[in-house]
Amino acid sequence: MFKKAILIHNGSAGQAETGSRLGAVIGPLAAGIEELTLVQTKEPGDAERICRERGGETDLLLVLGGDGTVHECVNGLAPLEDPPVVGILPGGTCNDFSRALQIPQELERAAETLMRGKTQAVDIGRANDRYFSNFFGIGLITDASVNINPQLKGTIGKLSYFISTLQTVTSANPFRFTLEHDSGQTGGEAVMLFVANGRFLGTRPLPLASDALYDGVLDVAIIREAGLPLLKELFKIKNFQEWDSEKSSFEFIRTTSLKLTTDQPMQADMDGEIYVQTPADISVLGKKLTFLVGEEQP
Repeated sequence: MFKKAILIHNGSAGQAETGSRLGAVIGPLAAGIEELTLVQTKEPGDAERICRERGGETDLLLVLGGDGTVHECVNGLAPLEDPPVVGILPGGTCNDFSRALQIPQELERAAETLMRGKTQAVDIGRANDRYFSNFFGIGLITDASVNINPQLKGTIGKLSYFISTLQTVTSANPFRFTLEHDSGQTGGEAVMLFVANGRFLGTRPLPLASDALYDGVLDVAIIREAGLPLLKELFKIKNFQEWDSEKSSFEFIRTTSLKLTTDQPMQADMDGEIYVQTPADISVLGKKLTFLVGEEQP
């Protein structure tokens, strides 16, 4: 039983949708929380501000929203000395981070799962002075996010991400980069550099170990050539630890920190949000935040 909890929900949703979402979760949450405060966001940045200002005064911070709202909340909570436990109620298109936490994607079941109280301290990535829970990427991944058709996304949801990727993958522009990491330095040309902390991308599982969220290491994929085979390979591999470097079209590095520079400043995608540019100093903050998780450990 949690004594005090704050539930942040997205105010941009319509009244009927908001009512339906809250109606699905309030019952299960009431069974495990003595005092629950609902806080509605009104504009971008509100979720981060609310978490930063009020995170220290609650036992549990609940996030009803998608990966973008989770990203804001992580950036508000990560700098706190004593952040609360965090629970995600998936309300977005992909909900990738909640999937990594083994949270059911149906809201009522998600709320019931959270109220069982199982927790796990998980790693959080930091890029310069910002934080990410799921991934940091440049190149193809950023182009795919930029190219997503908002109308298409609203119509078919998660599939729009993959359609955008397929439209972009054959026309990706290579960039020159230098990457300093725990084992040394690498560089040259690439079409995408992807730094994973979470275990899902666009609802698809990534080939990472089951403890990827709390192993204290970032998983980095460097893709040097565009083409559909690279996407098939990326999602076909069961585990990067079984990856064969000599037969692969990409490189894979595990590191606790990296310094990334590119020949020209490049936009970076963090958890689906694009507002940071290279160069970037990236590191992992081991078991930085504690989340409510599903029955199986993430």
